[in-house]
Order: sequence, then C-alpha cells, then structure tokens
Amino acid sequence: MRTSLPVALMLAASSAVACMKEPPPPADTTSSASAAPAPNALPPGEARLAVDGGHIWYRVVGSGNATPAILLHGGPGFSSFYLRSLEALSADRPVVRYDQLGAGKSDRITDTAMFNIPHFVRELDSLRSHLGYDKVHIVGHSWGTILGLEYYRAHPEHVTSLTLMSSAVDIPTWEKNATRLVKTLPDSMQKAIATRSAEKNYKAPDYAAAIGEFYGRYVWRRPVKAELDSLMSTVNEGIYNYMQGPSEFTITGTLKTYDATPFLKSVKVPVLFTVGEFDEADPATVKRQAQMTPAAKYAVIPGAAHIVQWDNPDETNRVVRDFLKSVDSARPNP
Repeated sequence: MRTSLPVALMLAASSAVACMKEPPPPADTTSSASAAPAPNALPPGEARLAVDGGHIWYRVVGSGNATPAILLHGGPGFSSFYLRSLEALSADRPVVRYDQLGAGKSDRITDTAMFNIPHFVRELDSLRSHLGYDKVHIVGHSWGTILGLEYYRAHPEHVTSLTLMSSAVDIPTWEKNATRLVKTLPDSMQKAIATRSAEKNYKAPDYAAAIGEFYGRYVWRRPVKAELDSLMSTVNEGIYNYMQGPSEFTITGTLKTYDATPFLKSVKVPVLFTVGEFDEADPATVKRQAQMTPAAKYAVIPGAAHIVQWDNPDETNRVVRDFLKSVDSARPNP
C-alpha cells in the first residue's frame, strides 16, 4: 500500500469513517492489538515463525488441494488486515496471510539494515519453506507487487503465478501519477499540499484535510472501519519513511528510483494485473505494464480506488479466483 499520510493524521481519517455503513468482514478470530500474542495463545490456523530479525505472524485458512496462495500486503511497514477479504479464496486452496516483519502482529524492528527488498524476500522464502510449499501463487498488492516480483526474480522455481494488484513496480511513474492526481483537488487543497510539503509540515490541519480528500478519491472509497483502525494502529512509520518517504508526492526513500518494468518481459509464469477504476496506481499505467508482460491478463475493478479489497471485494475475489483456477487447470498433472 503506497500511503503517505503520517500515522496521526491517518488515525484521524479512520475516525471520520466511523459512521459509514460497511459490509461485515469475513469471520476472523484475530486480534487487532499491536502486540503479538504469545504462541500458545494464538487461535487455530495462526502461528509465529522465527525469521532473520524476529518473529512474523501468519495465518493459514483453507485446505483444498489446489496450489496454495500467499498474500503480500502493502506498505512497506503496514500490515495484512485489509487483505482479509481475500481469504475467501480459501474455498479452493490454502491461503496464507502474514504480516511482514516490523508491523502488524509481527515483531517490531528498528534496524534499517533490514529495511530493504532482499530482507523481505528472504523472509517470504522462509515462510514458504516452513509451510512445506514447493509451488505457490503469489498475490501481492501495492508494495506487495514489488516484493512479489522480486521474490519471483530470486526464486522462480517456487512461483506458479503472480497476481499484481495495484502495481507499484515503477515508482518514478507512480510519483508522477500521484502529482497529477493532486491537480484534480480543489485549488485551496493543492496550495495546502504545496505549501506544507515545502515546509515539511505534514501535520498541519489544511494538509490533513487535503490528503483526506485525496484518500477519499483515490485510495479508499468504502473503507472497512475495523480493518482501517487495526491497519493504522500497527503501522511501522520507520520502515515506511525510510523506504518511501514523507508523502505520496515527495518520495525520498530507498525505493525512489525502483523500476522493474524492464524485467517484465522476462517473466515466464502467468501474471494477472488488477487495478481499481479510481486507483492512484493508475489504470493506464497498469495496463501498459501488463502489455509489457508476456501473455499477462489485465482487469479493472469497477467502482474501486486503491484498496480494491474494501471497495469491491466481490469482484476482486472473482477475478483473482478465476485467474488462479485457470492457471491450476492449465498445469500438467504431476
């Protein structure tokens, strides 16, 4: 998830949707507390795994015979709460949802030596190996598309397919698109963003109001209040700021020049690109990336902004489920 609002402002934004009507989330016994529970207190299907730098929390649902899917959340430094609706894919296969080290229910980290792509790739491979999965479908969203593509680059033998949702694999273009979208806001809000960004005053009320308007148009249109609260209460701002930067429009972190589009032509597994109709990831940009990728499929999720899992979960699940089933059916029997 490429989000920019400082956590204090994001929490304020979450309170603004408290009275909005929302669909009930799928059944989940997980807690929204930021501190991870002791291993013996975790509900069935949940566990903690020791990885380089600490322990990560993960949850496995489903027991079908189809190839397992591992969900990769956005950020970096956010968590998997908002991906809960994708657990509906477990009707066909095991689905793994986990919090990358540093946020969510996983251990917090502050060592910037671990704030990099290779660390998160190794962490993902440790989880896959621990679960005993030789082949997996990778389903990544936003920053999770970077992690998924880089995992495939490092371990192509373990990847059956890639689902890249709201792709962030070209950060310079992402920043240009975000800047363009700012120009669709009211003039007063554009001025507030420009002024406060120059001052590096990201907590000013007028800046918060402008970013709130941006989020309501291009990040989420129908947020799930409980999941938004849980998501924002467990953010690791250190990771986000180090790798991304202070805002969507001022990207100064280590991902600033990341652009994997030249690699897309080399991907040899089936790929699905999805994007929300009003997504800050930009449908035209994501469509071009799909066209760069051999035999890739492309789908726009209607009525949705960036977090399609909240804005249109039914269509999101249908598109992803159909893709995964089509890939499985095309694979030769072992």
